[in-house]
Amino acid sequence: MGERTEFRPGESVPKSGDYIEIGENDFHMGIQNPKTVTLEKGDAFPNTTNHNRKWTTKTRHS
Repeated sequence: MGERTEFRPGESVPKSGDYIEIGENDFHMGIQNPKTVTLEKGDAFPNTTNHNRKWTTKTRHS
């Protein structure tokens, strides 16, 4: 099994770095002005802009 790539608000950050919101339609249309955060390992992920979104590492989509 590989490393998890999507995280919900409140979950523990697995690795320090930059994270960006992704959503249900981001593959086709993208998210306008997605929230980005820099977090340290062990921090909790903050809330997203809406309940359908999750967090992923920023480098994956940059």
